[in-house]
Amino acid sequence: MRLDLPRACHYASGMLYLHDAGIMPYRPAWDLQLDLHAQVLAGKYPNGVLMLVEHPPVVTIGRHPGAARHLLAPPKLLEARGVEVVETDRGGDITFHGPGQLVAYPVIPLNAYGLNLHTYMRLLESVVIETLATWGIEGRRSEGATGVWVHDGNEVAADGLAKVCAMGIKVRRWVTFHGIALNVMTDLSYFQLINPCGLSRPVTSLEKLLGERAPSMAEVKERVVAAMEGELGRLAQTKQQAAG
Repeated sequence: MRLDLPRACHYASGMLYLHDAGIMPYRPAWDLQLDLHAQVLAGKYPNGVLMLVEHPPVVTIGRHPGAARHLLAPPKLLEARGVEVVETDRGGDITFHGPGQLVAYPVIPLNAYGLNLHTYMRLLESVVIETLATWGIEGRRSEGATGVWVHDGNEVAADGLAKVCAMGIKVRRWVTFHGIALNVMTDLSYFQLINPCGLSRPVTSLEKLLGERAPSMAEVKERVVAAMEGELGRLAQTKQQAAG
């Protein structure tokens, strides 16, 4: 399945209803998630929705206590760089979204797949790890730090790991929204405006890791969709077999 899609399109795939919003500011995308969330709750999309988007430059501050302290840049610098700041209702700390970063917002009815909050977060990490493996990148988890990490040769972190994908979700009536942010060809200098996730660890991107071999955004979308549907498909099959 190729995802050479026009901007702002939506269609049904083998399992999920996919909505590629193209480039959309954060607040309208948040409103769209809430609309999709209501539609999933109403039973219009019983298997769930996967929304894909790139945001113009924005720093989002999650519900983690003290997250706002990790905004390092003064207002004038943020204004000069055209960066919006939004306090959001997702879990997690502070992060940056911008062009060249694939943001995926799964709106998933957890009960349909036998998932709880913990297993859902591990599923999202697995989706990203599987996606990275397409290009020979070994993604990994880091104990006590949600997201996906890689060895990028940095000397900043004691373990040499840099974050390539941030995660932050919210669950309402057992349907998810918010999601993952995978750095594909993101301008990483924006992360100097914040202490990403409050961890004082570096960030990286597929472009930084792979150079000229880095995939296009369309290729990364394709792999994320395939990995997400693969993970959920296996769970749905397992649940169906258990029901007998």
